[in-house]
Amino acid sequence: MRRAIGYYEQHLEKAREIGDRRGEAAALGNLGVAYKDLGEVRRAIEFYEQALVIDREIGDRRGEAAALGNLGNAYYSLGEVRRAIEFCEQQLAIVREIGDRRGEGAALGNLGLAYAALGEVRQAIEYYEQALVIDREIGDRRGEGADLGNLGNAYADLGEVRRASGYYEQRLEIAREIGNRRGEGNALANMGLAYKKLGDIKRAKEMWEGALEIYVAIEDPNAERVRGWLKG
Repeated sequence: MRRAIGYYEQHLEKAREIGDRRGEAAALGNLGVAYKDLGEVRRAIEFYEQALVIDREIGDRRGEAAALGNLGNAYYSLGEVRRAIEFCEQQLAIVREIGDRRGEGAALGNLGLAYAALGEVRQAIEYYEQALVIDREIGDRRGEGADLGNLGNAYADLGEVRRASGYYEQRLEIAREIGNRRGEGNALANMGLAYKKLGDIKRAKEMWEGALEIYVAIEDPNAERVRGWLKG
């Protein structure tokens, strides 16, 4: 990641040198993503804000929407959920205005996550369902899988465990189809939790063992959590 940051810094310097404002905004956005991945979220926000100023200045609506979405995700990760919602709503308005269906699905999904974090699960489900319709319409299988997983989590939060399990199964099928190993692991882990709530401990452990194998293979930190569930 540090190597990527060096590349983006060079890109930023070059863009500024030649007066490429669009390239400058893109480099700033990439730097923000890189720093967020490193856990330096406040620093990431500074880059996103600079990118947003430029995108608005040059009238790049798609870039503006991306910057707003990045800001929403950053504030969500900081636990500032109401502020995250404000940015995601602005993003949603723009992507609908410019007809960016993929961006619309992403914004709806992020809004769902934010409302779920606030405990407003029914509202979250409405957003997830809208996102699912769009992702299926445009053939975004990865997005569709994420929507299904989110719906599963929402119904699990409402205590509708069998319904949640149905969404997790669909999520698992898509993850395997497209080779999304992390998504597959997440689906298996969540299915294990659902089976545990239903009292089927044997089946739950089978799911968790499958999830653990994947998490270990891809070096996902969730491996430790699943180990704890298996020991419990």
